Amino acid sequence: MAQNRRKSASQPSLRFTEIRLENWRNFASTQVALQRRVFLVGPNASGKTNFLDVFRFLHDLVSVGGGFQESVRKRRGVSSLRCLAARRYSDVAVTVTIGNDDTPAMWRYELRFNQDKQRRPIIKKELVTRQEKEILHRPEEKDRGDPERLTQTFLEQVHANQSFREVADFLSSTSYLHIVPQLVREPDRFVGKANDPFGGDFVEQIARKQEKTRNIWLKRIREALQIAVPQLVDLELWRDTRGTPHLRARYEHWRPQGAWQTEEEFSDGTLRLIGLLWSALAGNGPLLLQEPELSLYAKVISCIPQMFARLQRRTGRQVMISTHSRDLLQDEGIGLEELLLLEPQAEGTSIGTALDSGEIRALVDGGLPLAEAVIPKTSPNRPHQLTLFKD
Repeated sequence: MAQNRRKSASQPSLRFTEIRLENWRNFASTQVALQRRVFLVGPNASGKTNFLDVFRFLHDLVSVGGGFQESVRKRRGVSSLRCLAARRYSDVAVTVTIGNDDTPAMWRYELRFNQDKQRRPIIKKELVTRQEKEILHRPEEKDRGDPERLTQTFLEQVHANQSFREVADFLSSTSYLHIVPQLVREPDRFVGKANDPFGGDFVEQIARKQEKTRNIWLKRIREALQIAVPQLVDLELWRDTRGTPHLRARYEHWRPQGAWQTEEEFSDGTLRLIGLLWSALAGNGPLLLQEPELSLYAKVISCIPQMFARLQRRTGRQVMISTHSRDLLQDEGIGLEELLLLEPQAEGTSIGTALDSGEIRALVDGGLPLAEAVIPKTSPNRPHQLTLFKD
């Protein structure tokens, strides 16, 4: 058994290696390679959130209570998903390549869809290949005889995805986190919704974890918090008289036993940092993080890239981070190929790596820090005009 575990641990883990989008929200047509770490930068409303949402959409296709129809409905239908720059060819299409460092194109999954006269999402094409060998290509003969079949993907159907279930399992392992501290503090936060990415049931997620694992993880988080949060000496899961779980931290204080606080009294930064650290420990699939720098001090933010670099050396887990932060991008270990720059244009947002930009590459080669070469490209042209508001 131990030998099998060592063998599986030594195998490179899967990740997204490439993505191609057609008419997906901000993106009329774009294709880009993805590294094990991905940093998304771009102006406001350029599509960073919508880019991450592609991977959430694929996760929702195979999740319990999800599926093709529900995933599109959650995003307010095909018309809301379709890029405003779409012209004659108005199908929405998502193609992802999945592999590892040894075999970058192990799997490829393509989903192309539109809507029928009743505005129901309808599959126009579903394609699965394994190392360029076709495993599935829809529509197939039965689909043409029964168009209702095209309201569901084979990916979401257990009886139909057996030959490529590895793809479904991988997509289901994707997780997204954007902790909203106010939701975590809400006393009646848990109303039956599990794994809320915004933190509505964050404390419940911790409480549901097996006790031994939970205690180990909370110990690791406490040790990290002691660096960033002054006087914190302990962190634990605690239940009140009603049995409601809480995160409780003890701080050094003039009282001999110190002072205890629950998550209702934690600062925004403390809650977001706990969420960030917990997400790094929980799961092994791709992790999507939206602006993790919010509410954190500059020196803490600057440690985030190295924290995930260490995580990846240990687990191989892929991490995609959207950010506006100079401090986060100051890390000298960030490669030009890891940074994706989103640039809005008349026909939709384009995506390219910093390595593809001759201007950025020249600035970095000339000694300018990566953050200073990239962040100015994300700033609005005339921000000073905001000062004229109401004049």
